[in-house]
Amino acid sequence: MRIGFAPAGQRDGATAVKMAQRAEDAGFSEVWLSEDYLERGAFALAGGIAAATAEVQVGIGVINPWTRHVALTAMEAAAADELSQGRLILGLGASNERWMTGLLGIPFDKPITRMEHYAQALRVLLRGEHLNADIGGQHIDAGLSFQPFRPDLPIYFGVKGPRALRIASQLGDGLMLSVLSPPEYISWIRTEYAAPYLTAYVTLSVDDDPTRARDRIRQRTAKYLGMHGASPITELGGLSASRAEELRERLLQGRDGADLVDDETLAAFSVAGSAAHCGQQLLRYAEAGLDTLIVMDDGVRPPDLVLRDAIAVARNAGLIGSSGD
Repeated sequence: MRIGFAPAGQRDGATAVKMAQRAEDAGFSEVWLSEDYLERGAFALAGGIAAATAEVQVGIGVINPWTRHVALTAMEAAAADELSQGRLILGLGASNERWMTGLLGIPFDKPITRMEHYAQALRVLLRGEHLNADIGGQHIDAGLSFQPFRPDLPIYFGVKGPRALRIASQLGDGLMLSVLSPPEYISWIRTEYAAPYLTAYVTLSVDDDPTRARDRIRQRTAKYLGMHGASPITELGGLSASRAEELRERLLQGRDGADLVDDETLAAFSVAGSAAHCGQQLLRYAEAGLDTLIVMDDGVRPPDLVLRDAIAVARNAGLIGSSGD
């Protein structure tokens, strides 16, 4: 299993680049950038990281088919891949109604179909071919004015519904599983959908005091579980449907759900404890069939401490060597 690191979207650009450089120096294979609304734009950060690193793969996970014209995404992705000399991975998802309509005023209609057609058109443009098609109500008759660095830039899909997973497994080069995907869910996805490559984010909290480590991440775990609600992700992790829906209600009401996440639930969905314990927990994801595990920056603690812990855990898991820092 490969190990990646994801600087938080709350970090300023210079800090994100420095964190990516340190992750590469320590032996991490990938650096990933999310694009939550309205945080810093992923393509600009990807360009900065690509220019400041030499070998680490740079993933964007994920963008959506609503806020960028497909030609613009092709332009940006091809330029970033060229700058990185073929190290870009592009993540694509359908997004959600709260962000698109609630925040940005964009009608959110048939998101899976929109994502599928957008991805197919994007493939054409990224191969350096001419596109003549109707995408999102717009007729496109155009192609890039330059030949992309490589015609097979990998596209991963960040999806979780059954129809979306089926389409993405056939159309994509990999799947980006949702935050808090437990090993049991990863195994199920691997068996049920036969995706070519599986990537997932993990929330991590390291402390010599296990209770302090768990408490530090409890509220964050509650938030993400609330986003999932009753779903295969929560069900396969052992969370009851009633508790999952209660967490979702708390999230929608803007109320803290940390008291609903006991230690057993937290251990099922997040990784918390000493560096040695967390290292052993990471291996559960490898055993479940995950190809790349991405450690998420919490965006709260000092960047040096976040990376120190991520590096220590990755070393304890044997996912990076002991040299470098």
